[in-house]
Amino acid sequence: MSKKKKKARNHRINEITKGIFTVLEKDPKKGFTYKQIAERIGVTDANERNQLIKKLTQLKEKKRILEETRGHFKAVPSTKTYHTGKVDITGRGNAYIIVEGMDEDVFVPFNKLKKAFHKDTVEVYIFPKRKGKKLEGEITKVLERNKTSFVGIVDMQKTFAFVRPSDFRMYTDIFVPKEKINGAQDGDKVIVEITEWPDNTDSPFGSITDVLGKPGEHQTEIHSILAEYGLPYEFPNEVEQYANKIDTSIKPGEIAKRRDMRKVLTFTIDPKDAKDFDDALSFEILDNGNYEIGIHIADVSHYLKPDTLLDDEAYNRATSVYLVDRVVPMLPEVLSNNACSLRPNEEKYTFSAIFELNGKAQIQNQWFGRTVIDSNERFAYEEAQHIIENGNGSIPDEISIRGGAYTVSDDVVKATLIMDKLAKIMRDKRMQQGAISFDKVEVRFNLNENNEPESVYFKEAKDANKLIEEFMLLANRKVAEFIGKQKPKKTFVYRTHADPDEDKLIALNSIISRFGHKLDFKDKKSISASLNQLLEDVKGKKEQNLVDTLAIRSMSKAIYTTDNIGHYGLAFDYYTHFTSPIRRYPDVMVHRLLQHYLDNGASAKEEVYEDKCKHSSDMESLAANAERDSIKYMQIKFMQDHQDQEFVGVISGVTEWGIYVEIIENKCEGMVRIRDIKGDYFIFDEKEYAIVGERTKQSYQLGDEVIVMVKNTDLIKRHLDFSLIGKNE
Repeated sequence: MSKKKKKARNHRINEITKGIFTVLEKDPKKGFTYKQIAERIGVTDANERNQLIKKLTQLKEKKRILEETRGHFKAVPSTKTYHTGKVDITGRGNAYIIVEGMDEDVFVPFNKLKKAFHKDTVEVYIFPKRKGKKLEGEITKVLERNKTSFVGIVDMQKTFAFVRPSDFRMYTDIFVPKEKINGAQDGDKVIVEITEWPDNTDSPFGSITDVLGKPGEHQTEIHSILAEYGLPYEFPNEVEQYANKIDTSIKPGEIAKRRDMRKVLTFTIDPKDAKDFDDALSFEILDNGNYEIGIHIADVSHYLKPDTLLDDEAYNRATSVYLVDRVVPMLPEVLSNNACSLRPNEEKYTFSAIFELNGKAQIQNQWFGRTVIDSNERFAYEEAQHIIENGNGSIPDEISIRGGAYTVSDDVVKATLIMDKLAKIMRDKRMQQGAISFDKVEVRFNLNENNEPESVYFKEAKDANKLIEEFMLLANRKVAEFIGKQKPKKTFVYRTHADPDEDKLIALNSIISRFGHKLDFKDKKSISASLNQLLEDVKGKKEQNLVDTLAIRSMSKAIYTTDNIGHYGLAFDYYTHFTSPIRRYPDVMVHRLLQHYLDNGASAKEEVYEDKCKHSSDMESLAANAERDSIKYMQIKFMQDHQDQEFVGVISGVTEWGIYVEIIENKCEGMVRIRDIKGDYFIFDEKEYAIVGERTKQSYQLGDEVIVMVKNTDLIKRHLDFSLIGKNE
């Protein structure tokens, strides 16, 4: 027998074996004869029937199936081969099914997807594992669609249209009948809703629900990014109308129920272009020499009532989304920019955490509750930084957000300097306790009036940013601790961060060793200390952004949950999000629960809040992905005007199809495809994180500096291609 025939025969025997298990385990209580099995798996000729009988005998002898009565075969009862999992479709159209609690993902080839899409929840049948082979299976049922709405390009025909989805993991076009085209033109970018997928059709049927515009246009692409993640870009009319009818006036009766802080020195410190101010700090020196510092947070829950149209919308959004050219707010403007924005010289309702601290930043007393404030000043981070650096309040023109030189009162200067000193003490203590200092460089763009990127700059966290951060962390930690330590246990919303995965840390250590760095695995504290040292050592170096990114990827993902396991990255046993209810729904939940418990309410239902936590975590992830995509889009737009320019970059990723290069001066990342590299045939070396020339042995390794030019920019696919000039020797 030829090798080709033998291979085909073995393949068919494997198919028969898989078919036997599929039939028996789909109905595990029933016995099947070989004829019934043959009929179900399509075995018709005599030769294959003999193979089937032979295989049934072998499986019975190996006790992998049972022959309960003569000629009737059943599945072994203890063998569980049907599992529920989530679909992760690869770029090649195959999939892996992620089953919770299973160490290995289940590989499913394209022809066994059973019409499942990326991130769908499915039932998967797992074939018996063969020695040395990966776990393999087939999808038997789609249990829940992750989404049914997709962004795509219209391909118009005479009496119908196809929509080609933009997501490369969506492997099928969507058929749209003429009556459901909704005014779309050929080539338009649209949102299409899948309505059905009949068994006898290659493509699902759909209806165009929204025409986004022409591909490549700015508004079209930004709205596409939001739509791809199911994020809205405007509020429904009924929600806006509801919000506009809310009484936002400050009433004496309500003030009487609150702690009155209107006469205490209070100010906000925010980005210079901020439109909503959801936190303020108050400062007072007490008679005993200690400091009373209040962290005042917009009392969103005063206006946002449960089980209302507005609350449903805020919960569904769960977070504001920060794209390069706009904010998509969680709350309508009447609340986010007006009633709940702590603007100067306006009385505002707040929810506060107030602490008495001594000169060593030790807490002597604490108080939580509803307050009313009247902020004295609004500062930008740059102005506060000027005070910290110069010790005076004479702010020059180029720093002042008021358009001219500005003098700050001595009281504000003194408060800022004292709080900066306390914040530094608190930060040092956190670091000593094992907190990780992630100060990753953030890319920002200077845009003109047409939203064209004119230049790139990097957001840097200075002392003024860290001052605000430390007091927000203090409020979040102490609110969580206040509830978390109560007996009996009370349901609460925590922000948790699990310990990092050791395998990922070992992989990180392997990569950073190429730059002369290493981690200390002696114990938990030494890991944290060496991570901090690593992040400090790479500052300003070519590998900084690469190392920062890889270090963050080695960490677990922070989530919202009612199950408190502490926060590894911050080195806190208790932590929550209390300080940003304008832009995060979990903070609204925290305010409501905190007030409920201050009023001696009974513990809330844990399962209800756990579901809300999961939804909030999921929406946070979608928003972060949309924000990243918008930055990528703007980077590509920026690079369109730099096509003839050479750039020095760092290799930030290596794959079997190419190398990713991040330009040092602007952090734009693009790909050099292996097939485009001239002079040799390059092979991917997974262990060395490199591609190596077969003939010359020339290598391009993760972290190497190279010189590249822009080859192609694709705004629609959000893809940037580079040409490789060579190494930067």
